[in-house]
This record gives sequence, structure tokens and C-alpha cells, in this order.
Amino acid sequence: MLISSPRGDSDEEKKEETLKPKLKPLHWDKVRASSSRVMVWDQIKSNSFQLNEEMIETLFRANDPSSRTRDAGNSSVVQSVNQENRFLDPRKSHNIAILLRALNVTVDEVCEALVEGNSDTLGPELLECLLKMAPTKEEEDKLEELKDDDDESPSKLGPAEKFLKALLNIPFAFKRIDAMVYIVNFESETEYLKRSFDTLEAACGELKNTRMFLKLLEAVLKTGNRMNIGTNRGDAHAFKLDTLLKLVDIKGADGKTTLLHFVVQEIIKSEGARVSSTPTQSPTGDNIAEFQDDLELKKLGLQVVSGLSSQLINVKKAAAMDSNSLSKETAEFASGITKVKEVIAELNQETGAERFLDSMNMFLNKAEKEITMIQSHGSNVMKMVKEVTEYFHENSESHPFRIFAVVRDFLTILDQVCKEVGRVNERTVYGSVPRPSPSNQTVTTLFPVVNNNNNSRLSHSGSLDNDDDDSF
Repeated sequence: MLISSPRGDSDEEKKEETLKPKLKPLHWDKVRASSSRVMVWDQIKSNSFQLNEEMIETLFRANDPSSRTRDAGNSSVVQSVNQENRFLDPRKSHNIAILLRALNVTVDEVCEALVEGNSDTLGPELLECLLKMAPTKEEEDKLEELKDDDDESPSKLGPAEKFLKALLNIPFAFKRIDAMVYIVNFESETEYLKRSFDTLEAACGELKNTRMFLKLLEAVLKTGNRMNIGTNRGDAHAFKLDTLLKLVDIKGADGKTTLLHFVVQEIIKSEGARVSSTPTQSPTGDNIAEFQDDLELKKLGLQVVSGLSSQLINVKKAAAMDSNSLSKETAEFASGITKVKEVIAELNQETGAERFLDSMNMFLNKAEKEITMIQSHGSNVMKMVKEVTEYFHENSESHPFRIFAVVRDFLTILDQVCKEVGRVNERTVYGSVPRPSPSNQTVTTLFPVVNNNNNSRLSHSGSLDNDDDDSF
């Protein structure tokens, strides 16, 4: 008797699984538990997670024609559903009933919050769900026609119909919910827009004021003018920033060194000297220490150049933004206040709506000022983006934020090149011997340190006019 009991339990479990509706499959690689070693799966407790069967069956039921046939054959169930769901679409009624159980809220709590206009009591998720439950005009008319003493009401109504009927007893219930959804999300939307505009503002400042980025532009301009001597592309005073992305496409005679590698190698010499405040000298065969010092200066300079990416952190954040989406979100944020104004206008003539109106008016006074500030801030920032784009000779009309994306992509390339230059210089330390050169010969750095002066201007040779090169 005792031995046959587990088999009976197993049969019951199998029978129960067979009766459960078929769900959509999850395709995964199933592995066997190992008895030879401890695995993460050994730490999982079987009873620590309770599955909501009704919810998962509603959301992920497989489209199986045979299951619909079986359901249709169960006449008693169909009759029960038909009796309870004469006023709503059966599927809609079923989904609303499941949502109500999942949200764990009573009709009295919801109605009280709607009367008070208290958005925080219900929260954004619940309010969004309530808004999705809104009945059609036809469904609303049918539910409102039912009287409390009607033979068909409320005993034969399903839970979804009972819930909606209670809400519809509150004047303009779903207009209230729509306004409250806007209110409960107002603070988070405000913070998001502020953060976005602050990022754009900081990105504009980084592009205009970061010394190393400006020096890189000068180095590329000088290098490009040298390479284009004798052509109609020579003697340039500026270039489009897209050029920065093409520097790695131009390779030297060795097939490895790109133009960007060359530019970085030249910049790190002067940057190392600037950081150490020691003039850069060429190594000589008689003085190995000078050779080591030169490599050390390059290492210092490389740290400065490779740090550019961290100095343009907001530029990289701005590159991920979409100007159209931000403009649309700002407009929707500003226009959403009309939902609050409309429900106030509707309820001004209603008795018993005083508490709700007080709550709405209090929010309205604060929100209108906040919206004005956000719109003003956004307008000023977009002007800054346009100005900084034109400052770098770029087109701001079609893609206002494109300049940030170009610089971000360049920084990705620059980071990789800096790593490669660092490895080359390390190999030079261990694998090269300094060759002798005339004692009176010095190597002049290709790109001298230039002054970070807002009044600096480009000369006809493509360089920046400065009074003090070492101050850049």
C-alpha cells in the first residue's frame, strides 16, 4: 500500500499537467545536473518562487486550434462565461480580471484615490493599467444602463464588469485617470529632460574648451596641408570633422602606420615635454639616459592624449541622443498639461468634486512654471548646439546632434591607436638601441605646444597664431 502511493501521486501530477493549457515553448539548452561538483542550481530552493499560473497562461498561451476545440466542447464553462461577460468582450473581461488579481487592489481603494485625485496612492503602473481597462462607448453605455436593483445586476456580472461599473459611477473617471497618469510621471519626465539638456550643454562646452581636442585638430590640419601641397586641397584653413574618421585609412609605406598613428606620435613628444616641463632632446649614442628620458616623455604624452576620451564624457553621452525624439518628448511633456486642464473644466460644474479639483489646481500652479523653465532651457541648449556645430564648420540643419556622434566615433578610433602606439613604444624600449647622431643636431617637434586662447585664429599656413607656444 505504501509503495504504490508515490506512483499514484505521480499519476495525479501527470494528469494535472495534461489538463493545463499548452504554452509557447522556451527554446533553451537543457543540461544535466552534476553530482561530482557543486553548481549554482544546487542553491535554488524549489519553493522560493511561486508562479502565477493564470497570468502566464493568459500571456503565453500557444495558438493551438485543438485547444480551442476542446474549450468549445466544454459547454458548462462557455455558458458560465457567457452569463458573466455579456457587456464586455470575453477576452478583455478575462484579462482585466487577471490584472485586478495581480495588482492586488480593491475597487474601494481605486475609487477613493480617484475622488481625492491622489496619484501617488495608486502609482504609475497601476494607473497605466487602469487606463488600458477603459471601456468603449458602447460598453460604457451598457454598464451605465444597469441599475443596482436590476435582476441582471450586479449578481451576474463578472469581476471586470463590477469593477468598471464602480469606476463609471465616478464622473469622468477615465479622464481623471488620464490626468493622474500625467501627474504621477511628471517628476520623472522633468528630471529626464533636465538631465538631457544639461548633458548637451556640457557636451558643447567640452568640444569648445578641451585643449587636447583643439590641439589634435591643429595637428591634423598641419599634417593635411603638408600632404596636400601642390593640390587644390592644400592651404586649407579648416576641415570637416568627418576627416578625423578617415585618418586610419591612410597608411604609410610599412603598411601598418596610419596617418593617425603618425599624428599621435608627434603630439605625445610635445605633450610629454609640457607635462614634465623638460625640453625634449634627441637621444645620442653617447648618452643612453637621454634616450630613456625621451621614451619616458613619450609615455607621459601618451597618457595625456589617451585621456581625451575621459575629458569628452558628455560628448559621448550626447552622441547617443536623437534630436527628433528629444523634441517630440519635450512637446508631449508640455502639451500633456492640457489633460489636467480639460478634466478641471469638466468637473467645475460637478458637485462633490472639490477634493479632486483642489488637488489638480495645486499641481497645475506648480507644473506650469516648471514646464516654462524646461522649454526655455531646451530652447537655449538647442541654440548652443547649433552654435557649436557652426563653430566647427558643420551643418546643423538636418542632423543637429551629428557632431557629437562623429567625435564619439573618432574617440573610439583614437583610443585604439593610442594602445597600439603605446605597445610600439614599449617594444622600442626593449628592442632598440639608440643610434649616434651629431652632438649639435636636435630634433624639432613637428607640432609645438600652442596657446589655448579663444582669440587665436588660423593663419594661412593652417596653424594657430599664438604668442606663447608652451602655454597650450
